[in-house]
Amino acid sequence: MPVQDVHVIINLVKPAALIGLGRILILANKPGESTFKSYTDLDSIKADYADTTNAYKKASAIFAQGSNRPDLIYIANYDPAADGDETPGYKLTEAITAYAEKDWEFLILADAEQEDKVAAAPAVEALGIKFLVVKIEDEASRAAFKTYDRTIVFYHPVADEHPDAALVGACGSQTVGSITWKFKTLLGITPQDFTTAQVQAIHGDGAIAYVTKAGIPQTSEGIVGSGEYIDVIHSKDWIKVNMEHSIQVALSNAKKISFDNTGIGILEGQVTNVLQQAFTNGIIATDADGQPIYTITAKTRDEVDGTDIASRTYNGLSFSFELAGAIHQATITGEISEGSSGSSSSGSGSTTTP
Repeated sequence: MPVQDVHVIINLVKPAALIGLGRILILANKPGESTFKSYTDLDSIKADYADTTNAYKKASAIFAQGSNRPDLIYIANYDPAADGDETPGYKLTEAITAYAEKDWEFLILADAEQEDKVAAAPAVEALGIKFLVVKIEDEASRAAFKTYDRTIVFYHPVADEHPDAALVGACGSQTVGSITWKFKTLLGITPQDFTTAQVQAIHGDGAIAYVTKAGIPQTSEGIVGSGEYIDVIHSKDWIKVNMEHSIQVALSNAKKISFDNTGIGILEGQVTNVLQQAFTNGIIATDADGQPIYTITAKTRDEVDGTDIASRTYNGLSFSFELAGAIHQATITGEISEGSSGSSSSGSGSTTTP
């Protein structure tokens, strides 16, 4: 990860009682020297990757997502035959590590087979940030990622379509916290005629699908392999990155931030600003009075260990918040009566929308 002086650690706590991090990197199998380049349109991509390549087709699916598409994407290549010595290229997992500090959040694999996808998942998970997004075409392979919080599995048994790329093209660049990844229409992707039982099995395997509900083509869920929601992990990344950046900028721009209560207050102010923006974006929940539900705790200088003061390391700042979440299902209860002239019976029922 980039060299930094600020480290934000967020632990996701889910009590039992309580019911533009959008950049995309396409990694392509292409022999020779590995390059990492940005592209803003398909014409510029075609100069490096022909329109018959999977890298081009993935990019095309991304750029096809209308007004929600990103302004640019990255494409890098890796060489499976690279020997790691004199060959100026990388193998897949080495490329993930080599480009980990670059400005991307979602990784698409253009040419990977199942074994490569399985190998890439722990490599991305180990980064502690970013997502791997894979398309799986066969039912037997889709459950291989159920232990990962940072792998999005799209089950779509259509060989010539790229819903993995379309998904991040449609959702990745939208304001983090403002959307759920369920119910999203993907341009250029064909909805599949799965039964309810099949969709439930897909979700049980930690994967999502593209189906039609109420006559609208849409993503069937918005989860990662482990079953956690994509927007929860993405929101966690947003807060971590923005808070580290905000405090790092404050440290860098000041002549000095003194290790006293005034200096501590400056750091606390940066944390407050980020959490307020997270609330505005829809990440943090609202209480009954319309106020954001978060708390910030900052130890004063007198409460800090003397060894920390001597080493100029402040570890006394912490925060917590409640996620706003999203409604993915609803149960609606109604009642039918025979009217005022009738005397006999009435009925009631409920319906649940998945």
